[in-house]
Amino acid sequence: MSLTDKVCTACQGGVEPMDEAAAQRYLAEVPGWELTHAGTRIERHFKTGDFATALGFTQTVGELAEQEDHHPQITLGWGFVQVELYTHKIGGLHENDFILAAKINQAWDQARR
Repeated sequence: MSLTDKVCTACQGGVEPMDEAAAQRYLAEVPGWELTHAGTRIERHFKTGDFATALGFTQTVGELAEQEDHHPQITLGWGFVQVELYTHKIGGLHENDFILAAKINQAWDQARR
């Protein structure tokens, strides 16, 4: 099943974050994202041509985050949006992070058409 077909599940904590080897396997499914913070977070920098496009994409990411009930750190600036994902309750990565990353990638691809 594709990550974009999955739905984020509520994480109540009490589970171990995925290890770096597992994160690397998931990373192969979300082009453009990279591991950061010693393999405990993923991040992607989206380049746009202006502020209005960046703001619109930020809104799209926010809507996806609300739908999935999984919320990223978002940095918005002129010509870019930077998104960082990790699961706060476990202090690291969970499948949810990669599900949302895949859906953000899909939205980015659609926005660029």
